[in-house]
Amino acid sequence: MKYYIVIPAHNEEAFLEETLRSLSAQTLPPKKVIIVNDNSSDGTEKIIDAFCNKHNTYLKLNTSSSKEHLPGSKVINAFRKGLALLDDEYDFIVKLDADLILPKNYFESIASVFNENKNIGLAGGFVYELDSNNEWTLNHPMNKKHVRGAFKAYTKECFKSIDGLRNAMGWDTVDELLAQYHGFEIKTLDELRVKHLRPTGKAYNAKAKLMQGEAMYAMDYGFLLTSIASLKMALKQKNTKTFYHNMKGFFKAKASNLQKMVSPEEGKFIRKLRWKGIKGKIIA
Repeated sequence: MKYYIVIPAHNEEAFLEETLRSLSAQTLPPKKVIIVNDNSSDGTEKIIDAFCNKHNTYLKLNTSSSKEHLPGSKVINAFRKGLALLDDEYDFIVKLDADLILPKNYFESIASVFNENKNIGLAGGFVYELDSNNEWTLNHPMNKKHVRGAFKAYTKECFKSIDGLRNAMGWDTVDELLAQYHGFEIKTLDELRVKHLRPTGKAYNAKAKLMQGEAMYAMDYGFLLTSIASLKMALKQKNTKTFYHNMKGFFKAKASNLQKMVSPEEGKFIRKLRWKGIKGKIIA
Protein backbone atom coordinates (compact mmCIF):
# COMPACT_ATOMS: atom_id res chain seq x y z
CA MET A 1 0.00 0.00 0.00
CA LYS A 2 1.05 3.58 -0.60
CA TYR A 3 1.32 5.80 2.47
CA TYR A 4 2.43 9.30 3.41
CA ILE A 5 3.82 10.53 6.75
CA VAL A 6 3.77 13.96 8.37
CA ILE A 7 6.14 14.55 11.31
CA PRO A 8 5.70 17.73 13.39
CA ALA A 9 9.04 18.54 15.05
CA HIS A 10 9.75 21.20 17.67
CA ASN A 11 13.23 21.14 19.26
CA GLU A 12 13.71 17.41 18.65
CA GLU A 13 17.50 17.45 18.27
CA ALA A 14 17.90 14.75 20.93
CA PHE A 15 15.53 12.24 19.32
CA LEU A 16 14.75 13.03 15.68
CA GLU A 17 17.74 11.28 14.11
CA GLU A 18 16.83 7.93 15.70
CA THR A 19 13.22 8.35 14.59
CA LEU A 20 14.20 9.02 10.98
CA ARG A 21 16.69 6.15 10.97
CA SER A 22 13.97 3.73 12.09
CA LEU A 23 11.66 5.19 9.46
CA SER A 24 14.28 4.79 6.72
CA ALA A 25 14.72 1.13 7.71
CA GLN A 26 11.06 0.20 7.21
CA THR A 27 10.40 -2.97 5.21
CA LEU A 28 7.57 -1.07 3.53
CA PRO A 29 8.95 2.46 3.03
CA PRO A 30 6.73 5.55 2.79
CA LYS A 31 6.20 7.25 -0.56
CA LYS A 32 6.44 10.74 0.96
CA VAL A 33 7.59 12.12 4.31
CA ILE A 34 6.97 15.74 5.30
CA ILE A 35 8.98 16.88 8.33
CA VAL A 36 7.58 20.11 9.71
CA ASN A 37 10.26 22.08 11.55
CA ASP A 38 8.01 24.06 13.89
CA ASN A 39 9.88 27.01 15.36
CA SER A 40 12.86 24.93 16.55
CA SER A 41 15.78 26.74 18.13
CA ASP A 42 18.16 23.77 18.41
CA GLY A 43 19.78 21.50 15.80
CA THR A 44 16.51 19.98 14.55
CA GLU A 45 16.74 21.60 11.11
CA LYS A 46 20.28 20.29 10.48
CA ILE A 47 19.10 16.74 11.14
CA ILE A 48 16.14 17.21 8.80
CA ASP A 49 18.39 18.62 6.07
CA ALA A 50 20.77 15.67 6.35
CA PHE A 51 17.96 13.15 5.77
CA CYS A 52 16.33 15.20 3.02
CA ASN A 53 19.66 15.22 1.17
CA LYS A 54 19.89 11.42 1.43
CA HIS A 55 16.26 10.54 0.65
CA ASN A 56 14.27 12.12 -2.16
CA THR A 57 11.02 11.06 -0.48
CA TYR A 58 11.75 13.39 2.47
CA LEU A 59 10.75 17.05 2.41
CA LYS A 60 11.31 19.80 4.98
CA LEU A 61 8.79 22.52 5.80
CA ASN A 62 9.82 25.39 8.08
CA THR A 63 7.02 27.07 9.99
CA SER A 64 6.71 29.37 12.99
CA SER A 65 4.14 28.95 15.74
CA SER A 66 4.13 29.29 19.50
CA LYS A 67 7.33 28.49 21.40
CA GLU A 68 5.22 26.79 24.07
CA HIS A 69 5.03 23.00 23.97
CA LEU A 70 1.34 22.32 24.57
CA PRO A 71 -0.63 19.20 23.66
CA GLY A 72 -3.15 19.62 20.88
CA SER A 73 -3.26 22.74 18.77
CA LYS A 74 0.47 23.32 18.20
CA VAL A 75 1.24 19.85 16.91
CA ILE A 76 -1.94 19.58 14.81
CA ASN A 77 -1.43 23.01 13.27
CA ALA A 78 2.04 21.84 12.21
CA PHE A 79 0.59 18.57 10.93
CA ARG A 80 -2.01 20.40 8.85
CA LYS A 81 0.64 22.58 7.24
CA GLY A 82 2.58 19.49 6.25
CA LEU A 83 -0.56 17.77 5.03
CA ALA A 84 -1.28 20.70 2.71
CA LEU A 85 1.85 19.79 0.71
CA LEU A 86 0.57 16.30 -0.07
CA ASP A 87 -1.76 15.01 -2.76
CA ASP A 88 -4.55 12.44 -2.27
CA GLU A 89 -2.71 9.60 -3.98
CA TYR A 90 -2.26 7.52 -0.84
CA ASP A 91 -3.91 4.50 0.77
CA PHE A 92 -3.23 5.62 4.33
CA ILE A 93 -1.86 8.72 6.05
CA VAL A 94 0.27 8.82 9.21
CA LYS A 95 0.79 11.47 11.86
CA LEU A 96 4.09 10.54 13.51
CA ASP A 97 5.94 12.02 16.49
CA ALA A 98 9.63 12.88 16.25
CA ASP A 99 10.78 10.95 19.34
CA LEU A 100 10.10 7.31 18.45
CA ILE A 101 11.95 4.18 17.37
CA LEU A 102 9.72 2.02 15.18
CA PRO A 103 10.08 -1.73 14.58
CA LYS A 104 11.29 -2.40 11.02
CA ASN A 105 8.02 -4.07 10.06
CA TYR A 106 5.80 -1.41 11.62
CA PHE A 107 4.18 0.02 8.49
CA GLU A 108 4.21 -3.29 6.62
CA SER A 109 2.06 -4.65 9.46
CA ILE A 110 -0.22 -1.61 9.41
CA ALA A 111 -0.69 -2.00 5.65
CA SER A 112 -1.57 -5.68 6.10
CA VAL A 113 -4.24 -4.77 8.65
CA PHE A 114 -5.84 -2.26 6.29
CA ASN A 115 -5.61 -4.70 3.36
CA GLU A 116 -7.18 -7.59 5.24
CA ASN A 117 -10.15 -5.70 6.67
CA LYS A 118 -11.60 -2.73 4.80
CA ASN A 119 -13.75 -1.83 7.81
CA ILE A 120 -10.65 -0.87 9.81
CA GLY A 121 -9.98 2.84 9.42
CA LEU A 122 -7.40 3.52 12.13
CA ALA A 123 -4.52 1.36 13.40
CA GLY A 124 -1.36 1.43 15.49
CA GLY A 125 0.91 -0.37 17.92
CA PHE A 126 1.80 0.29 21.55
CA VAL A 127 4.15 2.69 23.35
CA TYR A 128 7.03 1.40 25.45
CA GLU A 129 9.08 3.69 27.68
CA LEU A 130 12.16 3.23 29.85
CA ASP A 131 11.26 2.64 33.49
CA SER A 132 13.35 3.23 36.63
CA ASN A 133 15.12 -0.11 36.04
CA ASN A 134 16.14 1.02 32.55
CA GLU A 135 13.80 -1.52 30.95
CA TRP A 136 11.32 -0.88 28.13
CA THR A 137 7.83 -1.30 29.61
CA LEU A 138 4.34 -0.76 28.25
CA ASN A 139 2.88 2.71 28.83
CA HIS A 140 -0.71 2.84 27.66
CA PRO A 141 -4.11 4.17 28.73
CA MET A 142 -6.66 1.78 30.23
CA ASN A 143 -8.42 1.31 26.89
CA LYS A 144 -6.23 -1.09 24.89
CA LYS A 145 -8.25 -0.33 21.74
CA HIS A 146 -6.91 3.22 21.73
CA VAL A 147 -4.12 4.15 19.28
CA ARG A 148 -1.72 6.65 20.79
CA GLY A 149 -1.43 10.04 19.13
CA ALA A 150 2.29 9.45 18.61
CA PHE A 151 1.71 7.15 15.62
CA LYS A 152 -1.79 7.47 14.20
CA ALA A 153 -2.39 5.74 10.85
CA TYR A 154 -5.67 6.36 8.99
CA THR A 155 -7.00 4.96 5.76
CA LYS A 156 -7.84 7.68 3.27
CA GLU A 157 -11.54 6.85 3.51
CA CYS A 158 -11.53 7.18 7.31
CA PHE A 159 -9.39 10.32 7.33
CA LYS A 160 -11.68 12.03 4.84
CA SER A 161 -14.83 10.90 6.69
CA ILE A 162 -13.73 12.42 10.00
CA ASP A 163 -12.64 15.59 8.16
CA GLY A 164 -9.03 15.32 9.28
CA LEU A 165 -7.68 16.13 12.74
CA ARG A 166 -9.02 18.72 15.18
CA ASN A 167 -6.48 21.31 16.31
CA ALA A 168 -7.25 21.01 20.01
CA MET A 169 -6.41 18.92 23.05
CA GLY A 170 -8.36 15.68 22.73
CA TRP A 171 -7.77 15.37 18.98
CA ASP A 172 -6.41 11.83 19.43
CA THR A 173 -9.58 10.72 21.22
CA VAL A 174 -12.23 12.48 19.19
CA ASP A 175 -10.72 11.12 15.97
CA GLU A 176 -11.40 7.56 17.13
CA LEU A 177 -14.89 8.41 18.34
CA LEU A 178 -15.75 10.04 15.02
CA ALA A 179 -14.22 7.13 13.11
CA GLN A 180 -16.65 4.82 14.90
CA TYR A 181 -19.48 7.27 14.27
CA HIS A 182 -18.77 6.85 10.56
CA GLY A 183 -18.71 3.06 10.84
CA PHE A 184 -14.96 2.39 10.95
CA GLU A 185 -13.20 0.01 13.32
CA ILE A 186 -9.99 0.63 15.28
CA LYS A 187 -7.19 -1.92 15.47
CA THR A 188 -4.24 -2.09 17.86
CA LEU A 189 -1.40 -4.57 17.38
CA ASP A 190 0.32 -5.92 20.51
CA GLU A 191 3.35 -7.08 18.55
CA LEU A 192 4.18 -3.57 17.31
CA ARG A 193 6.22 -2.21 20.20
CA VAL A 194 7.30 1.39 19.61
CA LYS A 195 10.03 2.85 21.79
CA HIS A 196 9.09 6.33 23.02
CA LEU A 197 12.28 8.24 23.78
CA ARG A 198 10.65 11.10 25.70
CA PRO A 199 8.32 10.06 28.55
CA THR A 200 4.72 11.13 27.92
CA GLY A 201 3.92 14.69 28.89
CA LYS A 202 7.44 15.60 30.07
CA ALA A 203 7.71 18.56 27.70
CA TYR A 204 4.28 20.03 28.46
CA ASN A 205 4.06 23.16 30.57
CA ALA A 206 1.74 24.08 33.45
CA LYS A 207 -1.01 25.36 31.14
CA ALA A 208 -1.63 21.80 29.96
CA LYS A 209 -3.11 20.75 33.32
CA LEU A 210 -6.61 22.03 32.59
CA MET A 211 -6.69 21.08 28.95
CA GLN A 212 -7.87 17.49 29.44
CA GLY A 213 -11.06 18.69 31.15
CA GLU A 214 -11.56 21.32 28.47
CA ALA A 215 -11.23 18.60 25.84
CA MET A 216 -13.86 16.45 27.55
CA TYR A 217 -16.24 19.39 27.46
CA ALA A 218 -15.43 20.03 23.80
CA MET A 219 -16.10 16.35 22.98
CA ASP A 220 -19.54 16.77 24.58
CA TYR A 221 -18.99 14.19 27.32
CA GLY A 222 -21.20 16.03 29.79
CA PHE A 223 -20.60 16.37 33.53
CA LEU A 224 -21.12 12.76 34.64
CA LEU A 225 -18.97 11.12 31.97
CA THR A 226 -16.24 13.71 32.53
CA SER A 227 -16.32 12.97 36.26
CA ILE A 228 -16.02 9.21 35.72
CA ALA A 229 -13.27 9.54 33.09
CA SER A 230 -11.34 11.98 35.29
CA LEU A 231 -11.61 9.71 38.33
CA LYS A 232 -10.31 6.74 36.31
CA MET A 233 -7.45 8.89 35.04
CA ALA A 234 -6.57 10.04 38.56
CA LEU A 235 -6.57 6.46 39.84
CA LYS A 236 -4.35 5.29 36.98
CA GLN A 237 -1.89 8.14 37.55
CA LYS A 238 -2.19 7.79 41.34
CA ASN A 239 -2.64 11.53 41.53
CA THR A 240 -5.78 13.11 43.03
CA LYS A 241 -4.82 16.46 41.49
CA THR A 242 -5.59 15.01 38.06
CA PHE A 243 -9.29 14.79 38.95
CA TYR A 244 -9.26 18.34 40.32
CA HIS A 245 -7.52 19.80 37.26
CA ASN A 246 -9.79 17.95 34.83
CA MET A 247 -12.96 19.12 36.51
CA LYS A 248 -11.62 22.66 36.81
CA GLY A 249 -10.85 22.62 33.10
CA PHE A 250 -14.32 21.26 32.32
CA PHE A 251 -16.10 23.99 34.26
CA LYS A 252 -13.79 26.66 32.84
CA ALA A 253 -14.71 25.53 29.33
CA LYS A 254 -18.40 25.46 30.22
CA ALA A 255 -18.30 28.95 31.74
CA SER A 256 -16.62 30.36 28.64
CA ASN A 257 -18.99 28.44 26.34
CA LEU A 258 -16.04 26.81 24.59
CA GLN A 259 -16.88 25.70 21.06
CA LYS A 260 -17.55 21.97 20.84
CA MET A 261 -15.42 19.78 18.56
CA VAL A 262 -18.44 17.73 17.52
CA SER A 263 -22.00 18.29 16.33
CA PRO A 264 -24.96 17.58 18.68
CA GLU A 265 -25.63 14.34 16.78
CA GLU A 266 -22.00 13.26 17.05
CA GLY A 267 -21.98 14.20 20.75
CA LYS A 268 -25.02 12.02 21.37
CA PHE A 269 -23.30 9.09 19.65
CA ILE A 270 -20.10 9.67 21.67
CA ARG A 271 -21.94 9.66 25.01
CA LYS A 272 -23.85 6.51 24.05
CA LEU A 273 -20.62 4.80 23.00
CA ARG A 274 -18.85 5.80 26.22
CA TRP A 275 -21.70 4.59 28.41
CA LYS A 276 -21.79 1.31 26.50
CA GLY A 277 -18.08 0.85 27.24
CA ILE A 278 -18.56 1.59 30.94
CA LYS A 279 -21.50 -0.81 31.26
CA GLY A 280 -19.55 -3.49 29.40
CA LYS A 281 -16.68 -3.26 31.89
CA ILE A 282 -19.07 -3.41 34.86
CA ILE A 283 -20.79 -6.53 33.53
CA ALA A 284 -17.48 -8.17 32.71
